Amino acid sequence: MKKLRITRSLVPNLLTLVNLFCGFASIVYASEGLFLKSSLFILIAAIFDMLDGFTARLINAASEFGSELDSLCDVVSFGVAPSFLLYQSFFIKYEEIGILLASFPALAGASRLARFNVQLVSLEDKRFFKGLPIPSGALTLISYLIFYHNDLLKNFQFNNILMILIVIIVSLAMISTIRFSNIPKISITGIKQNPIFSAALLIAIMLSVITNGYAIFPILMIYIIFSIINHIFYTYNQKNLEDDDVDIEDNDNSELI
Repeated sequence: MKKLRITRSLVPNLLTLVNLFCGFASIVYASEGLFLKSSLFILIAAIFDMLDGFTARLINAASEFGSELDSLCDVVSFGVAPSFLLYQSFFIKYEEIGILLASFPALAGASRLARFNVQLVSLEDKRFFKGLPIPSGALTLISYLIFYHNDLLKNFQFNNILMILIVIIVSLAMISTIRFSNIPKISITGIKQNPIFSAALLIAIMLSVITNGYAIFPILMIYIIFSIINHIFYTYNQKNLEDDDVDIEDNDNSELI
């Protein structure tokens, strides 16, 4: 009889499964109309999503299995759960069209994770991601829904239009090829490698705690807008470099004639 083999990857994988459990709990609470509690479990899922990666790196237990499991759990916690929450709390009044609109985050999130997995060549952290990370997209949507949608613009008719626009923008950001900076590791090495972004991350966390969550949405929107602007400048600079290379090649060829 073979003995059960327990490996180091068990701990981060269990944390990943807690992430999945939180996503499932969020769906259950949303179905019962407990939208605040549903949102809270998506936030808890995001915390465990960070913890599993941090733990895997800490004990050197990163694996392809862990990466695939993480993606599958993320689809539920940050794709299906937010979409169902959006439908139950807002889009349900639009009937069939509402089902379609509410499904955008889930569809975009699944597509983004599939692209990430097929392009994954290393288990090491990257400085940039293509497309808005799905946990960031989920937190952007639920933070607006809970803290702003019913209060900020309650006297304006275009409140519903704004909600739809935010869902579309976040969904498009997830499936885009825009470069989004990876969150730096919470360590001395990570802070030294990216001090500005690390400082901004710490300030963002403190503001989110101090404001009881109200700062989450504007912080994430700043992150999205900054990434778009940064990507535009990066693309422009890359194009200029390519044009310079072409000019140099043309000059070299003209000298040979």
